[in-house]
Amino acid sequence: MTITSELRDDGIRVVTMTAPPVNALTVQGWFDVAAALDAADADKATKVVVLRAEGKGFNAGVDIKEMQNTTGFDALLGANRGCYAAFKAVYECAVPVVAAVNGFCVGGGVGLVGNADCIVASDDAYFGVPEVNQGALGAATHMARLVPQHMMRTLYFTARTIKAADLVQFGSVLEVVPRDQLDDAALKVAGEIAAKDGRVIRAAKAALNGIDPIDVNKSYRFEQGFTYELNLMGVSDELRDEFAGTAKSKETT
Repeated sequence: MTITSELRDDGIRVVTMTAPPVNALTVQGWFDVAAALDAADADKATKVVVLRAEGKGFNAGVDIKEMQNTTGFDALLGANRGCYAAFKAVYECAVPVVAAVNGFCVGGGVGLVGNADCIVASDDAYFGVPEVNQGALGAATHMARLVPQHMMRTLYFTARTIKAADLVQFGSVLEVVPRDQLDDAALKVAGEIAAKDGRVIRAAKAALNGIDPIDVNKSYRFEQGFTYELNLMGVSDELRDEFAGTAKSKETT
């Protein structure tokens, strides 16, 4: 697994997540994403960030296998803290973050893009928060930034997914393009931002965060509290074991 960060001559910093086979991030992976965004924040040469991924999909959330193969609650605590740090780093990055979403974007992936400033997606992209299937809660805060309230609740309770093309009507996804054009589309909008005075853009990002009606960091932390409760009740372990067993069965067939 690697998280790479490359600063282009035009001030666009491209952060790429690569964690085969499905970009489900380990505890360290989430902290690495946070570190990459924090570094972009601190680098005055960075004018805008493009957050993208290699592989089948953008992000499959937390690495369930790591969690189930770790005794005690260390992996749970690490994943929750890592996700919190990564989502916070995207939201609080001093420059705009453009998310380039390919394929599946579920669970923690929604946390990342929901806190981004602009979303461009490929025509095979879809979003979802299947946390209830694994006995966890979270990312409703971020899904609520992508769809209206009743749609968010329906997606959350049912664990359904929604196509990127359907999000264009809500204005949360800027555009949907063929997959082989995704990087170019993301770089195009990022280039428009990078062409502005970086001092103004950084001030604009701070101003927009300052007038946000929801404190996304506090809201997500509140959600995490229920995840801890479900784990202490034993519900989460039971459902994660079931999920891991189903996934293993699919791999062998």
